[in-house]
Formats: sequence, structure tokens, C-alpha cells
Amino acid sequence: MAQAKKTTSSKPTFTAEEREAMKEYTEELKRTAKRGGATTREDGERDLLEKVAAMNEPDRSMAQRVHEIVSEAAPELQPKTWYGMPAYAIGKDTICFFQPAGKFKARYSTLGFNDKARLDDGAMWPTSFALTELTPEVEGRIAELVRRAVG
Repeated sequence: MAQAKKTTSSKPTFTAEEREAMKEYTEELKRTAKRGGATTREDGERDLLEKVAAMNEPDRSMAQRVHEIVSEAAPELQPKTWYGMPAYAIGKDTICFFQPAGKFKARYSTLGFNDKARLDDGAMWPTSFALTELTPEVEGRIAELVRRAVG
């Protein structure tokens, strides 16, 4: 009986973009540790705005506007970065985040919510939303979702 050939895949487990996001998360953890394990609202907002400023258009404008909407709709959320993306937290729990289209070479940006967000609606509900344009209707929906997410 012939022995089966052992095959190995040269395909990486994570994409370059995913590896970069993990690297950014590690840097965020180190930065928090250097700050004594806590990040002030000012630190978080500065970190977030630096990430937004580094984005290409149209991601930059959309991220800036999402930041304004989230900050107004739920001022109790603390701005931060999360895997290199603008995000908003209550304590250590990330509630929602903005994933720019350019981060993973997607055709749209995403507004995502984590499990701590209070968006429950029966046995199934959406936790991420594609964003291609910020119309007044979309901006209103974002504000509504963020308010619901924090309860």
C-alpha cells in the first residue's frame, strides 16, 4: 500500500490586514499599561482621532461624522481604539466600533456592536451595519442604535 503524501498549505492563517489589526490591538494594550492600566476619556479620544486622521477618504470623513454622532447620542460611552479602529466603551467593554472600508479592503464601512450592546430583539438581531453613505436618515438610525446599545 502506498503511503499518502503529506501536504502542507503555504496559505497564511490570517490575512495581512488581520495580522496588522492584531498588532494594533497589542499596541493599544501596551499603551494602556504604560498609562497605569487606565485610559482617560481624553487619552481615548486622542487615540481615536489620530486613527481617524490617518484614514484615507472617504473613510476619514465618515469616521469623523460617526464619532460626532456617537458622542452626541451616548456621551457616557468612552472613545477608544480597538484593533486599530474607532470604538466606544463602557468601562472595559467595547460596545460599538467603526470599521473603515479600507482596513480590510471591503466595499463598505461597518458600524458594529459587540455582545454587551443592548440591541436584543427576540431570538435574532443584527449586530453590524454596512455604511456606504451618511444621509440624515442613516445618521438618525446610527444615533438610535447607539442609544439602544447603551440602554
